[in-house]
Amino acid sequence: MKNNIILIGFMGVGKGRTARELADRTGRFAVDTDDLIESMAKMKIRRIFAEHGEPHFRQLEQQTADWLEYHVTGTVVSTGGGFFQVKNINRLGRVVYLHSSVEAILSSMQAHPRAKKKLKKRPLLKSLKDARKLFAARLPLYRQAADVEVSVEDREIADVVASIKDIIR
Repeated sequence: MKNNIILIGFMGVGKGRTARELADRTGRFAVDTDDLIESMAKMKIRRIFAEHGEPHFRQLEQQTADWLEYHVTGTVVSTGGGFFQVKNINRLGRVVYLHSSVEAILSSMQAHPRAKKKLKKRPLLKSLKDARKLFAARLPLYRQAADVEVSVEDREIADVVASIKDIIR
């Protein structure tokens, strides 16, 4: 298995922020699969969905996972909310599921100084009912894909990162 740490979880849970902090504290690089996809496709994810649809986006996620498997090691990888579905997720590295309730994720995002921008990037969070439904459907799948689960709810980022560091030793 690769010496990567793969962070999965629901949209807005803090995978990117956690990846950057974890990379900083472990001397690793951090990459974000959504950034890789946008670079590969030469367009924003929002536009990929609008012009080509979700199935095409899922294909791009798989291509990204394949590239990570063969070319990336010693890296913290933050993923999009649905990336856990790629067929080779467990060959990419140690999969860490960052868990929080939908309500806590939404509350945290709404308290952020750039709340409008953050929420605009995640249209599925506009409807709490729809977000809860998607979360409920994905929760057992996140847990199945993960090697380990770390709760991030009501925790400081430094505490979350310390927990992950303890687990990966």
